[in-house]
Amino acid sequence: MKLTMKQNDFLGYLKEYFRREGRTPSLRMAAADLGVSHTAIAQLLTQLEKKGVLEREGRYSRSIRLTSPDLVKPAGKEDQSGGRELPIVGQVTAGMPMYAQQEWDGSVIVDGRLFRGDNLFCLRIKGDSMHVAGIFDGDLAICEPRQYAENGEIVAVLIHNEEATVKRFFLKTDCVELHPENSGYSVMRYRFNELLVQGKVVGVVRGPHPLFSARRQ
Repeated sequence: MKLTMKQNDFLGYLKEYFRREGRTPSLRMAAADLGVSHTAIAQLLTQLEKKGVLEREGRYSRSIRLTSPDLVKPAGKEDQSGGRELPIVGQVTAGMPMYAQQEWDGSVIVDGRLFRGDNLFCLRIKGDSMHVAGIFDGDLAICEPRQYAENGEIVAVLIHNEEATVKRFFLKTDCVELHPENSGYSVMRYRFNELLVQGKVVGVVRGPHPLFSARRQ
């Protein structure tokens, strides 16, 4: 089916964004870049999906896969890995597991042979509290959904139902300790009902070109 001029222009935007960033934009980012409403972007996505130009990935309606062969990888790069697209957590909604969030901040392509788990998601790292473990500011932590953790594991945790963080987990008799991997930061201690384990970190995607930088922990 032929595309309208507006649909073709939007597809060109998605293509260029993906080639530049290695991921698809969020609804919020696309709306801001193009100076239109979220509703207009959602309508364009639906129209392109009906015409077979893009697909929504699995249960994550904001995770987009461009179906045209020349759109699935950045220019000049060969993808021999059988990549899979993972959603990046944007705004965390209280009371919901991170992998079930409705608000995504784009997506990233990783090697599907290395990362095979169900419902994997990515959490963007802010700050340098985990740099000794090789997790740096701006990285994407690839997480396997879990609601438990073993002592010493690096996990994604939701604190007070609103703040997401990645730290090393230790269960004590009367509290949970979250240990940074940076001597400049203090150990964080919480009562059991103050936090929820959301996932184990199984890999890291290094910026600014995450498409070809995924590695397992």
